[in-house]
Amino acid sequence: MLETLETGIEGGHWYSLIDKVYKLANLRRGWERVKAKDGAAGVDQETVRMFARHEEGNLEKLELALRTGTYEPQAVRRQWIEKPGSRQKRPLGIPTLRDRVVQAAVRHVLEPIFERDFAEHSYGFRPNRGCKDALRRVDVLLQQGYTWVVDADLKSYFDTIPHKNLLALVEYKVSDSRVLELIRKFLSQGVLEEGKTWKPEAGTPQGGVISPLLSNIYLDPLDHVVAERGKEMVRYADDFVILCRCEEEAREALGLVQEWTLSAGLQLHPEKTKIVDATRAGGFDFLGYHFERGKKWPRKKSLRKFQDSIRLRTRRQNGNSLAYIITQLNPLLRGWFNYFQHSNRFTFHMLDGWIRMRLRSILRRRQGKRGRGCGDDQKLWSNDFFAEQGLLSLCAARVLALQSLYKANH
Repeated sequence: MLETLETGIEGGHWYSLIDKVYKLANLRRGWERVKAKDGAAGVDQETVRMFARHEEGNLEKLELALRTGTYEPQAVRRQWIEKPGSRQKRPLGIPTLRDRVVQAAVRHVLEPIFERDFAEHSYGFRPNRGCKDALRRVDVLLQQGYTWVVDADLKSYFDTIPHKNLLALVEYKVSDSRVLELIRKFLSQGVLEEGKTWKPEAGTPQGGVISPLLSNIYLDPLDHVVAERGKEMVRYADDFVILCRCEEEAREALGLVQEWTLSAGLQLHPEKTKIVDATRAGGFDFLGYHFERGKKWPRKKSLRKFQDSIRLRTRRQNGNSLAYIITQLNPLLRGWFNYFQHSNRFTFHMLDGWIRMRLRSILRRRQGKRGRGCGDDQKLWSNDFFAEQGLLSLCAARVLALQSLYKANH
């Protein structure tokens, strides 16, 4: 995409971008991205399947509206969803399908422009980068002695980004007034909640296709300020840590972040932002893991979310066959292991035992007995029994993963 934009740059500013946005091939690419997500309908109740029935006609209508300047985004449907491992809820903005297609088209044009200057230590919502890359970088820094950690938490980041400041950062590189106007419309489009519509004065709607890029654009100056001061930062979206060699450096880094967030109209969470010594008890959480004294394991919220999912599938009154229950468990176990396979080995031993206990409790109840499956039940339905039934063992998966790693390195 960047190569096709090179003719539209002058003095470091990109202009004449709107024709790239509304190009049918770009809109079609945006539609493919939205279709693959198969998300919920917006305020107009149009689903992916409904849009797909008249795919070409719908894309041509969007192309015409964008080309003639008559395109207007509709309100965003607000839905409150559960926070993983928490009783709290967070707001999710659901734009209409058409608006998601347009946002994807805008993102395809803008992302290459900003991506090439983003900091190396930024990993969230970027091409060919992800959580595991960020976690590997944290591991490397800890091993190199960067054990004093600024564990930062931006309070309600996505809901508090100042629109004026954000647009100024976009305008620093983009001079196409029609593209800038599109972004303004996305930021100020109404929010439909409980039958009433209101307009946000700050923030980017969580759920918008373009929101991740805009959120990275806004934190990019912080990335470069920290890097210029020689600090080792690892950031994934609004979740970041700064790793230092001593407490003094960590306090200096925290002061730097406090100063920047104040000037940027953001706020650090006073209770969640702290300095920790990763070589002592307490440690810190980052991207689902807990790091402490040279080891790591799933943080409490991640573990609670996982166990809640297991509980839903292993209630004692579950009337399905054991074989069926195991087929429901295995994909969940495999997906969880793929992310948390680098945890301390005792994590897997504990969880394997707990999962088998819940399955024994189901089998015990079917024999008319009460209580948890333990004691003699472990002889009646042994670990080997569950292995023969096809239950994935996290401990066994860990051994296989280590063997594969060893073979790859030798």
